Amino acid sequence: MAKILIVDDSEVIRLDLKETLEGAGHQVVEGDNGNTGLESAKSNPDVDLVITDLNMPEMDGLTMCKELKKLDAYASTPIFVLTTESSPELKAEGKQNGVVLWIVKPFKPEKVTMAIDKILSRGAA
Repeated sequence: MAKILIVDDSEVIRLDLKETLEGAGHQVVEGDNGNTGLESAKSNPDVDLVITDLNMPEMDGLTMCKELKKLDAYASTPIFVLTTESSPELKAEGKQNGVVLWIVKPFKPEKVTMAIDKILSRGAA
């Protein structure tokens, strides 16, 4: 299956996502803010998909997306945003920075796994 990077400052969200994704057969690496997420990404250039929150300390999710897209290994890696934010402006900025799906919290685990399967089956990862 896929190797997925989860970046969220909420330990509860990370644990829920990790349990869901590992239960679906995926391998998970984590970061608890944009900085640690970026470091995890650099340490794991074989990540197939990134799931990130927006509002995090130290570095927000959109800034991390911009930084990820500068890395050759992540130039075409799909990114999902999982956040409480839903403004059209933020979504547009996300799309400009590689975000292919925007999911508003609270999320349904089956929606996340279905979206992952759909994106990965397209060969986008």
